[in-house]
Amino acid sequence: MSNQKSHSTSVVAFASVEDMSLKIRQKSQLKGRQADDVSLLEVSALLPMEDKVLQQRPDLLIEHLHKINDNFRGLHERHLVALAKIMNMSMAEVYEVATFYHHFEIIRDGEEAPVFTLRVCDGLSCDMAGALTLLGQLKASLGTGNIKVVSAPCVGRCEQAPVAVVHQHEIGHATSEKVMQAVQSQSIQPVAPDYIDLAAYVADGGYALLRGVVEGKLDAEAVLKAMEDSGLRGLGGAGFPAGRKWRIVREQAAPRLMAVNIDEGEPGTFKDRTYLERDPHRFLEGMLVAAHVVGIEAIYIYLRDEYHGCRQVLSRELEKLQANPPVGLPLIELRRGAGAYICGEESAMIESIEGKRGEPRMRPPYIAQVGLFGRPTLEHNFETLYWVRDIVTKGPQWFSGFGRHNRQGLRSFSVSGRVKKPGVKLAPAGITAAELIEEYCGGMQDGHTFYAYLPGGASGGILPASLAHIPLDFDTLQPYGCFIGSAAVIVLGHQDSARHAALNIMKFFEHESCGQCTPCRVGTAKAVQLMQAPVWDLSTLEDLNQVMTDASICGLGQAAPNPVRCVQKYFSQEVI
Repeated sequence: MSNQKSHSTSVVAFASVEDMSLKIRQKSQLKGRQADDVSLLEVSALLPMEDKVLQQRPDLLIEHLHKINDNFRGLHERHLVALAKIMNMSMAEVYEVATFYHHFEIIRDGEEAPVFTLRVCDGLSCDMAGALTLLGQLKASLGTGNIKVVSAPCVGRCEQAPVAVVHQHEIGHATSEKVMQAVQSQSIQPVAPDYIDLAAYVADGGYALLRGVVEGKLDAEAVLKAMEDSGLRGLGGAGFPAGRKWRIVREQAAPRLMAVNIDEGEPGTFKDRTYLERDPHRFLEGMLVAAHVVGIEAIYIYLRDEYHGCRQVLSRELEKLQANPPVGLPLIELRRGAGAYICGEESAMIESIEGKRGEPRMRPPYIAQVGLFGRPTLEHNFETLYWVRDIVTKGPQWFSGFGRHNRQGLRSFSVSGRVKKPGVKLAPAGITAAELIEEYCGGMQDGHTFYAYLPGGASGGILPASLAHIPLDFDTLQPYGCFIGSAAVIVLGHQDSARHAALNIMKFFEHESCGQCTPCRVGTAKAVQLMQAPVWDLSTLEDLNQVMTDASICGLGQAAPNPVRCVQKYFSQEVI
C-alpha cells in the first residue's frame, strides 16, 4: 500500500471559462422543488401583481399567507413553493413562518383541504362552561367528514362561554345545535358589530383634539404633561407609565415608528375587543395624537386573527379616515396576527409584523431604541390609547380622580366564570374582587359559592375567596404571588377546582410556548405531566418553577409558574 501511494500521481483539474460560467448559472437557479405554472398563477392572482415591491416585501409574508389560506382553506405545499418563488425567498423561510402560526393549515401533497375548520375554545372560562363536552359532541357529529374539528386556546369571548368558531364566524353560548345550524346554513362569515362610525364620531366632537394638537392650539408638551399627571399606565399588562414612554421614544433619533398591540390573547381577556366593537375612532384618535406628539412616521396596528369582525370594522373605518382625513396622516398599516399568544409580547409582535416567526427578542436593546425595522418604536396596547382623548380633553384629574382603597384611575375588568353578569366592567382602580362581583356582576351564579379567582388572567396567579379584599391594581397583588396584568378576572365557584384551573392554564402555556428557549419549552411540558398526577411532586415542580422564572427569555415562561405556586400555597389540600 505504501509503495502504491508513493508512486501515485496527483491530478489537478483546471476549469475553463465556459465551465465556470455554467456553474454560476446553475447555482443561480433555485434548488429543490420548483414552482409549477398553475400554482404560480393561482398565488399571483391573490397578490398585488401590479406592484412587484409589494409582492416581495418580506414583512408582508404573513399577509400573503393569509390570502392564500383564506382562499384555499389551507396552505398547499405547492402554493408555498410558488409564494417563495414570487417573493424571491427560500422555501425554508416561507415554510418555517407558515408552520409557526396555529391558524395556517398546511396541506401536504395528496391531501384535501377541509371545507373549513371548526374551533372550540378550551380556555378556562369555556372549560368551566362545558367546552370539552361540546367538543366531543361536535367531533362525533362532524369530525369524520371534511370539516376539521379542533380545540383552540382562548378566542377572546370569555363572557359568552362556551364559544365555537365556524371558520371565521364566532358562536357565543355555543351548543351543538347552534353550531350544527351554522354549519348547515353555511353562515360562516365574520359579522361586524354595530358601532360608532366616522360620521357619528365626528358629529360628537371626534378628532377635534387631534386637529387642535396638529394645528398648535394645544401644545405637545401640554399633552405629554396631561398623560403623565393622569397616572395612566400601559393597560396591556406591563403597566409602564404611558407619558414616560412617549417622552423616551420622542427623544430617540428619527425616523420613529409605532406598533399598536391588539393581540390580547391572555385567557380571560376581552376588553380591547369590546371597546373596539363599540367605538373604534376613539382609539384611532388617541393613536394619532400619540403619533403626532412623539413624531411617528408610520403606524402598524397588530390585530389578533380571532377578531374577524373587528378587522372588518378597522379596515372599513381606516379607509374612510384616509379618504377624508381631519389632518395629514402618517402611514397606517393594519396587520393580521395568525393565532400565536406569544405575539402579545411586544418584541415577538414586532418580529411578526416584520414577517417572521413571533419569537421574543433578547433585551437590551429595548424596542424604544431599536424596535420595528431597527427603528425606535412606540409600542402601546389598544386600551391605553383609547383613554387619551378623555384624559387630555377632560383633564388628568378626571382620570386620576377615580379609585378606591388609596388607588387612582380607572380599570377595565374582563370578568368571566361563575358570575351572573360577566363582561367588561369599567370600575375604579383598587376595587376588590368581592366588590367587583357584588356591585358590577350581579353576584355569583345560582348554585355557586365564591371559591377562588384569577386576578390577572392565566399568568396572574390564583387566589382564594378569603383574599378577595385585596385592592385590584398595579403593585397590590405581588406580595401574594400574583399580578393584575390585563385585569382579566376569572371567578371560580365551590364546584370548581384550583388545581384543574392551574392545569388548564399550564396546558395553554405548553401549547403557546414559541419553543425558542429550553426552560419554557421543556418546563411547561414537564409541568403538565407532573400536574396530572393524583398527588403533586411539590419539590420537582418547584425546581421547574424556579428554572422557568429565572431562565426564560420572556414573560410567558417567567409567569407560567404563578398558578402552580398559588395552588401549592393557597390550595394545598387539593394536591397532597
